[in-house]
Amino acid sequence: MSEQSELSYLVEGMSCGHCEAAVKQEVGEVSGVSDVSVDLATKLVVVRGAGLSDEAIRAAIDEAGYDAEAA
Repeated sequence: MSEQSELSYLVEGMSCGHCEAAVKQEVGEVSGVSDVSVDLATKLVVVRGAGLSDEAIRAAIDEAGYDAEAA
């Protein structure tokens, strides 16, 4: 069983509830993700889960239409 971990990303360009929902949906489908929180004010996306793949999470954020930087 993988240990729970947390990864944070700065995602510029998010400005509304639709943006937040799109990122949450795409990232939430990544294997191992148990929780995704998005703060539109700070543009911070925090992902929690077991066995998280940075590459897969960045790809999911890209699929939602945004670029991610490590926070």
